[in-house]
Amino acid sequence: MIGDTIKKLRRIYGFSASEMSKNLEISPSYFSEIENNRKQPTLELLNRFSKIFDIRLSSLILLSENLDEEDGKKGNIIARNMMMHLIDDMSKKARESDEQITR
Repeated sequence: MIGDTIKKLRRIYGFSASEMSKNLEISPSYFSEIENNRKQPTLELLNRFSKIFDIRLSSLILLSENLDEEDGKKGNIIARNMMMHLIDDMSKKARESDEQITR
């Protein structure tokens, strides 16, 4: 579910739940309900998530769908590969940013 994906990405990016709710301009309790799959985020909120995580909205949804697949092994392999790709992209962007600062 999308909440599980958001929680995993939040942890990968090193945000606390409190930081995320502030960045998204929503209450901590509402954010908790989203992460725990008790509420579904609006499309506008999903757009904000994708901007914070610096990924396309379609990638966020695709990642969530792959985590949800009934065939857990296949879904987990695809999701794990996507997560590794996202982490690699984040590392590249961080290195490029560091290089620009030191110039």
